[in-house]
Amino acid sequence: MTALIRVKPDAAPEEVVEALERDGVVIVEGLADEATMKGLWADLGPDLEASDYCESGYDGHRTRRISSLFARTTHLTPVVTHPLYLGPARTIMQRPVPIWIGRSRIEMTPNIHISATQAIQIDPGQGKQPLHREDTLYLRPHPGPTIRLQLMLAMTDFTAENGATLVIPGSHHWDDERAPRYAESIPAEMPAGSALLFTGGVYHCGGRNDSDRPRVGLTLSLDVANLRQEENQYIAVPREAVLAHPEEVRRLLGYDRCPPGVGWFELQDPHMVLEHDDIAQARAAADLMGLNASRENAVRDDTVRENAVRENTHESVSREGVPGDDASREATRAPRETVDA
Repeated sequence: MTALIRVKPDAAPEEVVEALERDGVVIVEGLADEATMKGLWADLGPDLEASDYCESGYDGHRTRRISSLFARTTHLTPVVTHPLYLGPARTIMQRPVPIWIGRSRIEMTPNIHISATQAIQIDPGQGKQPLHREDTLYLRPHPGPTIRLQLMLAMTDFTAENGATLVIPGSHHWDDERAPRYAESIPAEMPAGSALLFTGGVYHCGGRNDSDRPRVGLTLSLDVANLRQEENQYIAVPREAVLAHPEEVRRLLGYDRCPPGVGWFELQDPHMVLEHDDIAQARAAADLMGLNASRENAVRDDTVRENAVRENTHESVSREGVPGDDASREATRAPRETVDA
């Protein structure tokens, strides 16, 4: 059984990437500092405690869950933007993809965005969750490119006894015919403030809580941005709550375009909707940007046409004239004077 790789919060991002690509899982010790943890508990703790148990067996009859976390707290910013989470997520998922447009081969690099958020409290007596993959939502074959990087932040200590997340290292390399077994899994034991990172293709589940205290974790996912978000962030996080976050987080919530062209507003950057008081103002600004772009394109097209005329004229002269011949030199001068005029 493979032991889980653990790194300190000041480790090199490349070290995390290496572990994720090999094992599909890594623990970052002390990812969230004390102030962040206190802020998250103050904002989310009361809502989590007041929530009901889940209705489905899959989610857990003795498990409480709350979502829409970016609408409930601003203390997630240092978590989602942590260099050892956001950095490896960009490295692994934002890789150039070759495409053809007509006869031109170009490379496009996708964005990533926040897909789902939950705080999860597993109370004593809750059994194991079924082993599953996060990226099963998108019905992608395995093995394949990583399209999700999940983070599970320990809000309380995670132990084998209290239901620490169970993971199967290396299972992101398996095909879809191989079934997971609990015997292959390892409990992600870690102190509060540490985080488990795992790719979407890794089999995992919530563990059984045989202790006398709740086990609380906070999870969020970053996905390739041309996939639909698992949690509808545009409904989950009201506009005024979105504005409370820095621009980098707003864009991660979905107010951004993903190359080659997913998520635009009036063919422009959707973040502009947040920069104006209402949709009408944003649309007027987008129309103006489109008009200015059209004018710039027209000027550029005129320049391209003029250069083409110039080049074609010179090519015609060089083909018809004979070097050193007086008639050739005269023919070379005349077209240039005409073009310059």
